Amino acid sequence: MLIHVVYFWLNDNAPAGEREKLAEGCRSLLGKIPGVRHLWAGSPADTPKRPIIDDSYSVGLCVVLDDMAGHDVYQEHALHKEFIARHKEHWGRVQIFDSQG
Repeated sequence: MLIHVVYFWLNDNAPAGEREKLAEGCRSLLGKIPGVRHLWAGSPADTPKRPIIDDSYSVGLCVVLDDMAGHDVYQEHALHKEFIARHKEHWGRVQIFDSQG
């Protein structure tokens, strides 16, 4: 299993509503890619503040794939490229963490 976790920070000048559009784009586009077993996307949770919590991001995405081959399909899929094209101009930073289990 491969867990693909992505954090997006929007630019300061991103239009109103872009956070919601980005999270919905994750669900509606990326969730349709073959091989995606589970997908979650949303804004930081309102958990109590602690020094080890980074809630500075705008949208977090967690995608569960079967394996590295599934990840490779996901990365090259037309829906993934469409998602990037729709939202990339509003990203100030993107950080990815991939884990295998």
